Amino acid sequence: MGIKTYNPYTPSRRQMTGSDFSEITKKTPEKSLLAPKSRQAGRNNQGKITVRHRGGGAKKKYRIIDFKRRKDGIAATVIGIEYDPNRTANIALICYEDGEKAYILAPEGLKDGMKVMNGPEAEVRVGNCLPLSQIPVGTQIHNIELHPGKGGQMVRSAGNGAQLMAKEGKYATLRLPSGEMRMVPLVCRASIGVVGNGDHNLVNIGKAGRKRHMGIRPTVRGSVMNPNDHPHGGGEGKTGIGRPGPCTPWGKPALGLKTRKKNKQSNKLIVRRRDGKALSK
Repeated sequence: MGIKTYNPYTPSRRQMTGSDFSEITKKTPEKSLLAPKSRQAGRNNQGKITVRHRGGGAKKKYRIIDFKRRKDGIAATVIGIEYDPNRTANIALICYEDGEKAYILAPEGLKDGMKVMNGPEAEVRVGNCLPLSQIPVGTQIHNIELHPGKGGQMVRSAGNGAQLMAKEGKYATLRLPSGEMRMVPLVCRASIGVVGNGDHNLVNIGKAGRKRHMGIRPTVRGSVMNPNDHPHGGGEGKTGIGRPGPCTPWGKPALGLKTRKKNKQSNKLIVRRRDGKALSK
């Protein structure tokens, strides 16, 4: 998929880029696989803002994606590749031989008319979903389960792929896109290939209004506020933070504070962290 530039008829258009959507072959979504999606604008069940800078934006419907891929032994044909407003990756509409339709994440290289299949008997081919025990070492995979039958939870965004590095005992060792090495049970499933739409990170939004359409509201720096609004506020002219380190508006440490629990259950499955250090057991 390529990147499209615009004629600079306004200052923001000079910087703005967009996707040319050359991979998209189907314009309208499958109605039976749509679900309503209401907006929370960052509020929780009490109506309090728990995530700032959310709200507004274009209305979207949710596309029901099959992350589980449990319909085994039945081939499916790719009907079309679609845009999904809810994620960075594109999605593929597939139709099984028994007539059932489903959406899956569209990997790089998946085209209309191709056949995909799920289950231990499936070939190791782009778009197919197999248990990790059936996938050869060195293969690029995505949409990886962490618990058998729960559905893919890791490596789902555009351009991402994990590599199967080793198989030992009950676990497979994967190298994740962050560089982390992690063990995953061999009975868990994963899809073959790299997630498509790899140029997604090259798109330049260009102007604030385009971000507002996405439902993101403006951010104000703490250093330009007053002391009663933010710990970084106040002072004559441009001043430093004035504290041992950067803080959130509520005075808690920010930027680089470790929030992972020391006795997290999955620590024993992480072989090497993304920064190259081994996790202290």
